[in-house]
Amino acid sequence: MKCPKCGQENKESAKYCSKCGTSLTVLPFWMPTWKWHLRALGIIYIILVVLFFLLRILLKSYVRPIIENW
Repeated sequence: MKCPKCGQENKESAKYCSKCGTSLTVLPFWMPTWKWHLRALGIIYIILVVLFFLLRILLKSYVRPIIENW
């Protein structure tokens, strides 16, 4: 594995460069925050509620009433 800072060739299992000491671990490109999670869950919740009511309206003619006294 090549060091991105100095270009020194290192072992694949190395965590730091043997020449300059730079970390060779790859940092994640993007890490979601709790606000992102809340927004995503809110959007999913809204979509499920809208789908529920749309299906309820579309399938209303297929629902039979429950007969209580038999």
